[in-house]
Amino acid sequence: MSGYILAIDQGTTSSRAIVFDDTYAIRGVGQEEFTQHFPKSGWVEHDAGEIWSTTVNTIRAAIAAAGIAPSDIAAIGITNQRETTVLWDRKTGEAVHRAIVWQDRRTADACAKLRADGAEDGVTAKTGLLLDPYFSGTKLAWLLDNVEGARARAEAGELAFGTVDSWLLWKLTCGRVHATDATNASRTMLMNIHTGEWDDDLLTLLRVPRSVLPRICDSAHAYGTCDPGIFGASVPVCGIAGDQQAATVGQACFAPGMMKSTYGTGCFALLNTGADAVPSSNRLLTTIAYQICGRRTYALEGSIFVAGAAVQWLRDGLGIVEHASDSGTMAEAADPQQDIYLVPAFTGLGAPHWDAEARGAIFGLTRNSGPNEFARAALESVCYQTADLLDAMRGDWSGSGDTVLRVDGGMVASDWTMQRLSDILDAPVDRPTVLETTALGAAWLAAFKAGVWPDMDGFAASWKRQRRFVPAMDKQVRTRKIAGWRDAVRRTLTAS
Repeated sequence: MSGYILAIDQGTTSSRAIVFDDTYAIRGVGQEEFTQHFPKSGWVEHDAGEIWSTTVNTIRAAIAAAGIAPSDIAAIGITNQRETTVLWDRKTGEAVHRAIVWQDRRTADACAKLRADGAEDGVTAKTGLLLDPYFSGTKLAWLLDNVEGARARAEAGELAFGTVDSWLLWKLTCGRVHATDATNASRTMLMNIHTGEWDDDLLTLLRVPRSVLPRICDSAHAYGTCDPGIFGASVPVCGIAGDQQAATVGQACFAPGMMKSTYGTGCFALLNTGADAVPSSNRLLTTIAYQICGRRTYALEGSIFVAGAAVQWLRDGLGIVEHASDSGTMAEAADPQQDIYLVPAFTGLGAPHWDAEARGAIFGLTRNSGPNEFARAALESVCYQTADLLDAMRGDWSGSGDTVLRVDGGMVASDWTMQRLSDILDAPVDRPTVLETTALGAAWLAAFKAGVWPDMDGFAASWKRQRRFVPAMDKQVRTRKIAGWRDAVRRTLTAS
């Protein structure tokens, strides 16, 4: 059987498809951006139909770029933006409303009411999550309550809910398969992560009918076969994982204590805690890292809502950065005597603060502050937020003491940013040879299930480091800079 694997990497701002060969090398890539919709302040939506059409386009482009026939592909793996919520008509296969994106904050009041009613402890005990609009459950409840006729149609079995993986799987199989994997299900606030099943108490709390829910499966699972009319071959879909969990797999973080952090639109750090679902005392999330052969592996996760998006804001919002890739060079040229702090709470603050009402702020500006200083502040904000997460993880789990951080995502191409990250963390940072770790993780899940790539141990042995960054910052400088950051965050939270 061919060792070519197609990974669908459906992200927040673009859809991508990547063809890997049996040496894990990239043979072909297709990528297409799609529209971001902001109907109200704090609301973020995607057109589910556009997500699907761009996915199909990129699949065809990746196969053409690889120079292979569609029938050469042994299996498909899907990785996706998590928590983004789609509700669609089972007969027509059309979404009844735009998808509500993970960044969307429209259900903040609903979450606050549930919290005031004392529901959060029970939710956290079952899901490992906090009551926050970030997760899918309250987004789905909003759709059921605000789309005309949706609740009645859902209760009658006419509608289907899914995160983006379920939506793509449904479309790939022409409506034959309605399923999700355990990692995506664990982000809905509807699944009990200890039993691995949808939870009746949670469904009642959020008034979600069970009839809309997909079947929960392993991350490596024979989900179904892609319809040959889509790109010319009947190919099995054998792997699904949410993007951050897929990156954990792609970084081969299979042993307890291993940690990865992905720097894309947001930043997400996962620490493998093995078979133990470690509860957090520091407002981190307990989540499923992956589920293979019926066995769940858990992780502590810290979620930062704004990472690369801060640089995009400098480019698109302020116009002071021409290309996002210029930010590292600009940061290096910044005045070292100016300590400017950007707290990028554009859509609230994530872990460990979880303040949905916080908004962005800049501290330390002087008359001499300019584009270079803004660029450095944006990049450093990602480093400081990662340090907050690592401190929280060390407080929650003793196995996280001397962790080496494996990094991936678009921002890690910047040597300046990765060196500053190591400096602020006071810990080594490893950048892998293959930076497309999210897609690679989805590809491995599919290839493992299809029997064409090595098992977990074999895959882990193949992981290669491109460069290790080690701390070089003076201790007093680090202490001063972190103190300034914490003061800026405190002021931001007080203002909210």
